[in-house]
Amino acid sequence: MTTLEQTETTGEGHDVRRRDFINIAAVSFAGVGAVAVVLPLVNQMNPSADVLALASIEVDISKIAPGQAIKTLWRKQPVFIRNLTPKEIAEANAVPLSELRDPQTLAERTTAGKENWLITLGVCTHLGCVPLGAGEGENRGPFGGYFCPCHGSAYDTAARIRKGPAPKNLQVPEHSFKSDTVVQIG
Repeated sequence: MTTLEQTETTGEGHDVRRRDFINIAAVSFAGVGAVAVVLPLVNQMNPSADVLALASIEVDISKIAPGQAIKTLWRKQPVFIRNLTPKEIAEANAVPLSELRDPQTLAERTTAGKENWLITLGVCTHLGCVPLGAGEGENRGPFGGYFCPCHGSAYDTAARIRKGPAPKNLQVPEHSFKSDTVVQIG
């Protein structure tokens, strides 16, 4: 092989290595660019800090007398916490399930051993209005529970739909009792 042939062969080998390097660099640059674009898009789907802060709340229920209720906020939605009286519990248990649009017993809607504490989202299942009945002197409707002023849905003492256009009972959020006086919602 002549010197000229050796130079051409070495030159071609050198060109192949240069092309490989350029291809690897271009693919790497494109990969980094794709990650730089996709990461913010995926990250923006995570819940915001204010939502994470409200993922669960603890509520002191020690000052809620039997027959009274309070409203609080959880995940930017109203929550009703009612301390049912023995009379309200008896009224709820006396209703035959066959009369209910969304049949659930009071025991299914409360925590075992804490049947007097009814915790529900304060959002009507018809169109999302906030029913009355948790505040002092508010209209509790014909069944003594909650009354939605928007379209007339009436709920009983167990927050079950009894009359009106609402299709379902007021929703019971996930909750647990941390002590006799503190409930954690969420």
